[in-house]
Amino acid sequence: MKPRTALITGSGKNIGRAIALRLARNGFNVVVHGGSDRVACEAVAEAVRACGVDALVTVGDVGNRKEVYRIAEAALAEFGTIDVLIHNAAIRPHQDFFTITDDEWDRVLEVNLGAAFQFCQLLLPGMLKQQWGRIVTFAGVNAIRGYPNSVHVSVSKHGAWGFVKALSRDFADQGITANTISPGAILTERDDQDMDDFIRKQAAAVPAKRLGTPEEIAGMVAHLLSDEGGYITGQLLQINGGGAM
Repeated sequence: MKPRTALITGSGKNIGRAIALRLARNGFNVVVHGGSDRVACEAVAEAVRACGVDALVTVGDVGNRKEVYRIAEAALAEFGTIDVLIHNAAIRPHQDFFTITDDEWDRVLEVNLGAAFQFCQLLLPGMLKQQWGRIVTFAGVNAIRGYPNSVHVSVSKHGAWGFVKALSRDFADQGITANTISPGAILTERDDQDMDDFIRKQAAAVPAKRLGTPEEIAGMVAHLLSDEGGYITGQLLQINGGGAM
């Protein structure tokens, strides 16, 4: 059987990278995507190919609709059908409510939510034709609780959850599942040292008394893509070490 192919936005590092490598080990071809760091994406693609599957690197701004179309078209041209969409790319600016401009509001919603909609419009027809497809979006425990000083982030992430709930109603009887994963505090590489320190301090408040790993998130994604995960759809799946939503 022809290997299935997953397009993973934001897969040059951290959670996205872990998902790409886990799916490659499970036999999926991978479209590796990054916003601007082609070197990081090429390194992930090399690791994917080392698993014996194919990889395509795409770089572009998913907050720009023309770029979304270009990325999707390149993926379809290379692999014919994209069986899995994992929308992991996101931006999470912290801004006082009254300082957020219309452009900043629109930017967050386009990257975090609009891109998922646009990719699905382009990729779902192929999934429906074969009566099999998997869609995964991401939220985040703080976004679901309500981010302080990040109302646009919380709105976009609640939208990502609502998006998959609606998709599950529309397409569950045609072999398509759609779910949102909401990670808790995860140990990742961050350019923002203050944010990195903040995340590390959260470990003490987690019932498991540790941070999660990108590989644990990737494990849940792999399950959702498996035959055993085929009855899970329209759900918000929390991976947070026992932390309350």
